[in-house]
Amino acid sequence: MTTSSPIPVQYRSDVCIVGNGAIAKTAALGFAQAGHTVTLLAPPARPAPAIASSAGDKPWDVRVYALNHTAHNLLTALKVWGALDLARVAPIDSMVISGDGAHAGGLMFDAFGAHVGTLAWIVEDSNLNQALDAALKFAHNVQFVSGRASRLVAGQDSARVELEAGTAIESTLVIGADGRESWVRGQCGIGMDYRTYHQRAIVANFSCDKPHHGVAYQWFTCSEGIIALLPLPGQRVSLVWSAPEALADILMDESLGELAIRLGEYAENKLGPLKPLQPEVAKAVPLALVRPHSVVAPRVALIGDAAHAVHPLAGHGMNLGFGDVVDLLKVIHEREDQRSIGDERVLARYARARKEEVLLMQLTTDGLERLFSANLEPLRVVRNLGLNLLDKLPIVKRRLMAHAMGK
Repeated sequence: MTTSSPIPVQYRSDVCIVGNGAIAKTAALGFAQAGHTVTLLAPPARPAPAIASSAGDKPWDVRVYALNHTAHNLLTALKVWGALDLARVAPIDSMVISGDGAHAGGLMFDAFGAHVGTLAWIVEDSNLNQALDAALKFAHNVQFVSGRASRLVAGQDSARVELEAGTAIESTLVIGADGRESWVRGQCGIGMDYRTYHQRAIVANFSCDKPHHGVAYQWFTCSEGIIALLPLPGQRVSLVWSAPEALADILMDESLGELAIRLGEYAENKLGPLKPLQPEVAKAVPLALVRPHSVVAPRVALIGDAAHAVHPLAGHGMNLGFGDVVDLLKVIHEREDQRSIGDERVLARYARARKEEVLLMQLTTDGLERLFSANLEPLRVVRNLGLNLLDKLPIVKRRLMAHAMGK
């Protein structure tokens, strides 16, 4: 970052949030409801392609999130949860995890054992963003700026985001919520550790012949990656298949009908035959581990995928982002009166508050991916025995469930 800029300031606010996803919008809403003025900077919107449904109903979004209790409580406090189309939200009442090989191990988590009503909730990306957009319309201290940023300038008392259009946004704090390839992080010169998994997450939706009863299924295979089927409302499921790149190419070349047949090997005994939901849509997302060397810089805080990107096998990448928002709002609310919201010590407290949870999730997801991708028989035996042993340790299971649920 540099320390001077001749570009005139057109927008001023306490907080400038760079990004346009659910985490950016949630942060904007949280800061606005806490009494701060907010500028939400997003790139010019691209028109979304229209997808018509033959049944005349709104198509099911292939991008879904398993939101935990931290996310649920935050969205409830911000009055967003009630704005969701709850008919399209599915609770996860239990999760069944299976190992690989002839003597596959198994592990089950359930809401009853965790002493909660539900483990998590499956919410479509479009449903979540529509609810956030509706809530933001009532936030009078949020201004929306559409444009592309060109430079980030940090000063002693404020920071400025310069735009390609020739104007600038001045704020006390800049929040980078602009994804895994974060522009804000790059402008701050924050280094990072990056490791590709050489996998892509294939996402698609299917109907199932048998009711899923709110159960999320996950299969750890060696050669085919990690397969998850998450419950949607009714007899529908959402697929997240973290497939090796060569297999991902094959899966994306096949029809969803052929993909459903492949899934039958894992799912048919539990869910019956699967059929693609209409219209047929599948997407592939490259997977990588991203660990920035810092989540703060002078007058800057990173949240969401800009601060951490993890393997989706645990389904908690989005939940880590909501946890970022919770902790950032908390440390700023609890700061001393003489400190500004962009004060170095305040931001250092945010970094410390997030360090343990994020590191634990990174180590867990990365370690599990490494363990189950190793095609060695001794490791296969050990990991299956480990799943079976863990399933018989209720105290350990409850601790794992509490952490995953954000409780």
